Amino acid sequence: MEYLTEFGYIGLFAAAFLAATILPLGSEVVLVALLLSGLSPAGLVAVATVGNVLGSLTNYYLGFWASSARVRRWLALSDRAYVQATERFKRYGLVSLCFAWLPVIGDPLTVVAGVMRIRLLWFVPLVTLGKCLRYIALSYVVL
Repeated sequence: MEYLTEFGYIGLFAAAFLAATILPLGSEVVLVALLLSGLSPAGLVAVATVGNVLGSLTNYYLGFWASSARVRRWLALSDRAYVQATERFKRYGLVSLCFAWLPVIGDPLTVVAGVMRIRLLWFVPLVTLGKCLRYIALSYVVL
């Protein structure tokens, strides 16, 4: 059980971090497996949230430090996906960051937030809120 605890949290952190980047991965399966193994739901939600938010911050900084054309090329974002993310962000404003956990649109939203130089004072709490609530809801459904 000791190895499961140690490597379970590390694996969940890695899966959550990578899932928040533009890579087509998901952390939900790892979280569900660890929840069913009996590890602390609160601890798992905290680790998954931190990893996922740090992954989103990676996207943010890619957008912040690079031009939008370079970001699209690096992250293999189609022009359409980038334009849609920008339009959503402009339409819904900062509240859209609460939905950074959504598949397909969430990762581009975090990149666009960086390109648009959204203040971290707003970015981090809103992204964290959305991602944490998603993991809490999943844990509640599983348990």
